Amino acid sequence: MPHSLHDSIPAAAPALTLFQRDDCHLCDLALEVLAVARVPEFESVFIDADDGLELRYGVRVPVLRDEGRGIELDWPFDLERLRAFLAEPA
Repeated sequence: MPHSLHDSIPAAAPALTLFQRDDCHLCDLALEVLAVARVPEFESVFIDADDGLELRYGVRVPVLRDEGRGIELDWPFDLERLRAFLAEPA
């Protein structure tokens, strides 16, 4: 059976955003967990200078958001919780 070009293109990785603050020890810990898990590229958004993000995430940072699925993982998370979050179906 012939394969289409689409079959050879891997599915896109989820678009992830890590909401964090400058000089945030917990954010540094979250970055370590993401590194150990070898999470694909993600965007870092610093909430310090954005009133809207400050209201939404101020007491919750760090927060990892999967933009494609519209779900968030609040700190604290470890490797196991992160992997389960990334594996959740859409």
